Amino acid sequence: MHEMSIAVELLTRLEELAVEHDLTRVHALTVRAGVLRGIVPEALDMAFAEAAGGTLAEGAKLTLQITPARARCRLCGERFAPTVDSFLCPRCNQADVEIIEGNEILLLSLDGASRDEN
Repeated sequence: MHEMSIAVELLTRLEELAVEHDLTRVHALTVRAGVLRGIVPEALDMAFAEAAGGTLAEGAKLTLQITPARARCRLCGERFAPTVDSFLCPRCNQADVEIIEGNEILLLSLDGASRDEN
């Protein structure tokens, strides 16, 4: 389950941001992940809840936004939406592509509290 490693990395980043912004609690976070990452939303929810136990993010609500894949053919320049199992360019039928979107994992936002707000 690669969702656990993603959850652990998210918590590492949350802890770094908490130090930078003097946060003592994280209430909610929004993550955008590309479809090519193959994340199962329910598995990420469970992994995050488990990993966050006993941390400043315990009980935090995780919102996951899945983005579709977009690619650009390196040979002819065509931009298209590949499928998970096919990266063939619809114009030239070659599979030499650059992934433009759909392989990212980004922490978009977090809602937290500082010492004064607890």
